[in-house]
Amino acid sequence: MKQILRWSGIAVFTVFVILQFFRSERTNPPVDPSNTIFAVVHVPEDVRTILERSCFDCHSNETRWPWYSAIAPAMWAVAHDVEEGREHLNFSEFGAYKPLSAVAKLDMVCEQIINRNMPLPEYLALHPGAQMSKGDVDILCDWVENARDSLYSRGEE
Repeated sequence: MKQILRWSGIAVFTVFVILQFFRSERTNPPVDPSNTIFAVVHVPEDVRTILERSCFDCHSNETRWPWYSAIAPAMWAVAHDVEEGREHLNFSEFGAYKPLSAVAKLDMVCEQIINRNMPLPEYLALHPGAQMSKGDVDILCDWVENARDSLYSRGEE
């Protein structure tokens, strides 16, 4: 029995080491400050703090890649989540969205955080500081309401 456990342990360790050679992209594309959400709509400091704390790791080109994102298989999951997050909403490229699309994306932010779908539960497990309080949710959703007018007027230009 000890022999089986020993060889099983060696096999698992060997597979783990081999997996480290299959790397995932962990990149942060360059950020053009004139294209960020901060250049498109007024973002008060309290809203900016919440967005940077709870959203930017997956929804911007300013991801802070944690140590575990360099180790397979976690690296694949983290890279996938960031890639998918940036596809849905990227605050670093917010200026590229058409005004109505930008409004819809901000509405979706509010909906996702009210329903506690975002930040992702697995992200919160490792980043408890990203948890949003009821006050944070209210601040963000109130801001979304105000940002709408600015985005609509941008669409009329």
